[in-house]
Amino acid sequence: MAGEWPTLSLREAHVKLIDCDHRTPPASDAGYPYVAIPQLRDGRIDLSEARRISREHFVDWTRKAMPAANDVVLSRRCNPGETAFVPTGLEFALGQNLVLLRADGVKVYPPFLRWLVQGPEWWKQIGKFLNVGAIFDSLRCADVPNFELRIPPLPEQRAIAHILGTLDDKIELNRRMNETLEAMARGLFRSWFVDFLPVRANMEARNRKARTQTGDPVRAKAEGRDPGLPQSLADLFPDSFEDSELGEIPKGWGVGTLGDIADHPRRGVQPNDMEPTTPYIALEHMPRRCIGLSEWGAADGLESNKFKFKKGEILFGKLRPYFHKVGVAPVDGVCSTDIVVVTPRTEEWFGFVLGHISSDTFVEHTNAGSTGTRMPRTSWSEMARYRVVVPPESVTKAFTFQTRPAVDHIIASTHESRTLAALREALLPKLISGELRIEDAKRIIERATA
Repeated sequence: MAGEWPTLSLREAHVKLIDCDHRTPPASDAGYPYVAIPQLRDGRIDLSEARRISREHFVDWTRKAMPAANDVVLSRRCNPGETAFVPTGLEFALGQNLVLLRADGVKVYPPFLRWLVQGPEWWKQIGKFLNVGAIFDSLRCADVPNFELRIPPLPEQRAIAHILGTLDDKIELNRRMNETLEAMARGLFRSWFVDFLPVRANMEARNRKARTQTGDPVRAKAEGRDPGLPQSLADLFPDSFEDSELGEIPKGWGVGTLGDIADHPRRGVQPNDMEPTTPYIALEHMPRRCIGLSEWGAADGLESNKFKFKKGEILFGKLRPYFHKVGVAPVDGVCSTDIVVVTPRTEEWFGFVLGHISSDTFVEHTNAGSTGTRMPRTSWSEMARYRVVVPPESVTKAFTFQTRPAVDHIIASTHESRTLAALREALLPKLISGELRIEDAKRIIERATA
């Protein structure tokens, strides 16, 4: 029973603390990730914005602290007590003010360690040993091994790690699937509207046909037939180009601006008119280079004017636009006025508008036209001036038909992951304290995920 579980210090539980190298290696254009405190997010290591260091520096920096699978990375400063586990196969160098915790399996099952350092008892120990500073609070390496926690028997640890790990694995699978779907949508957008590959394929098909008709069937057959798009889609594209003010574009297509095909609905709302539970999205809730928005807060306590947005509308972070914060709203809600709400004029243009607004080229345009030195901002008027090659609506309708299911899947899996995360957070303290039995936890998960 839980009351019989021993209370041990991390030292007594054979959990080793491994300190890092307290220098900062020079950045490199390629190489290995250098994980700093900002890379610890929600219990995992997020490498999307991590600096890179050369192999030479990687070898040097990991000589003292080489992360291994099931280690826990612990922050000692800025957000002391925050942790993230190290998955199998991840190679990185540990940044300043981070340490590794490593279980040897004698008294703590290594995959269980990540959950042990997230429970209420862990945070009580953080509060007990925290050094309050004028600028940053911190933990001393010498104090961490003295943290005292109740340690379940190894069989219980294995069962708890399996239950919570299964939920976490599903959340991670959703995240990776969303990344894949977004990459596929970006690739299709580039193919159709940047590289114009369907037009080039139609040109090749036309040339092969011409060679066959003019007496060169052997060469035409040897070149083969580009499988390309289904015929119904290929027929939407022309088979030649023409000159325009933006350069060579598909014949019959036009040139316009983002403002011709999209709007910025200014639905201002005062704090007194918001329900406290209304979802609220600020810039800190928006990840970089990711259209899936999985985090949001609530309007309770807001004191300034905000913008309303609807589920499925596009949100663009206008403050420091080079941060590339663009996403599709997963719910109805309100957002910071540092976020521009964008909606296509009609549903047929949704994929086309999203593809442009989330592109590197568009972000570079908004950054170049932003105002302010320390806190540069773009504006809807600057965004609306962005020049685009405008295809017929039949093409944009087909593109939206191809990509809308991916966006809908990203939103649906976001909601599923939030539900799973809430379930995980509710079960974790009860499991590691022994308040909840393993079989009861399994039944709760079965009901919640049925």
